[in-house]
Amino acid sequence: MSRSPASATRLDSIPEPAEVLPLRIPSPLEELRDDRLADAGVRLLLKRDDLINPDVPGNKWRKLKYNLAQAQRSGHRALLAFGGAYSNHIRATAAAGEYFGFATIGVIRGEEHLPLNDSLAYAVRHGMQLSYLDRGAYRHKHDPAVIDRLRHEFGGFYLVPEGGSNGLGVRGCAEIPAEIADDFDVICCPCGTGGTLAGIALGLRPEGRAVGFSVLKNGGFLADEVTRLQREAAGRDACCWDIELGYHFGGYAKTTPELAAFIADFDRRHGIVLDWVYTAKMMYGIMDLARSGRFASGSTVIAVITG
Repeated sequence: MSRSPASATRLDSIPEPAEVLPLRIPSPLEELRDDRLADAGVRLLLKRDDLINPDVPGNKWRKLKYNLAQAQRSGHRALLAFGGAYSNHIRATAAAGEYFGFATIGVIRGEEHLPLNDSLAYAVRHGMQLSYLDRGAYRHKHDPAVIDRLRHEFGGFYLVPEGGSNGLGVRGCAEIPAEIADDFDVICCPCGTGGTLAGIALGLRPEGRAVGFSVLKNGGFLADEVTRLQREAAGRDACCWDIELGYHFGGYAKTTPELAAFIADFDRRHGIVLDWVYTAKMMYGIMDLARSGRFASGSTVIAVITG
């Protein structure tokens, strides 16, 4: 069995974040008792990162933590983040900016639609200025010409990449295994940009194993992205991780009646409403892999509820 290392690679953090943002760190670990898992001989523990903070929950805090520190150290007064119209990363960046005294700019994929949806309205209430890129331009969002145009429009800013997934974000996620005192065999997370999986795998002991569940259709490219992020964060690859590609339910921010029924049943059984974009797809996958024997009988599996 794998136990996480005593500590993970750290950077200087932002000054006393708990004074302005109450954080539940380490996040709770809860055992999920379910007859489907018991029949497969699998013990499942939920790492409740969704309970870290209601405004900056889960892997969003972990990915922003060291990026906020870097922005402060480099003297930036504004954060610019990319995301879709329903992006939890956009919401979290807006809230974190308000807490820590940054102006925030959200560059949103697609055209403006009014009235704003709940996610974007939340971001605006927390002080974020919204800008929009059509889908063609958005695909080139990291090109120097696009960034230069944004700097000309908004002035100086610290660029937080889509999903918060860069080397600093990965280092924050690498701290997750160190918080788990229980022995475990496998740790699982949803996978959208690859940053959380990259960090978790870096934080494991060599005998550990991490599994990401892609929420994207045609998500095979994520394997290369995880490797790239690990090298950016730590200068090395971490072994013993893989990505399940068969549980995307149509792709990012898409669902099916089967997934909706699973979410409703999970709520009835356990009193937890799973996020349909990310965590529900992972949890469905875990249940399916347990049923099919992919997790050996007697295994302990961790599921990171990312928010």
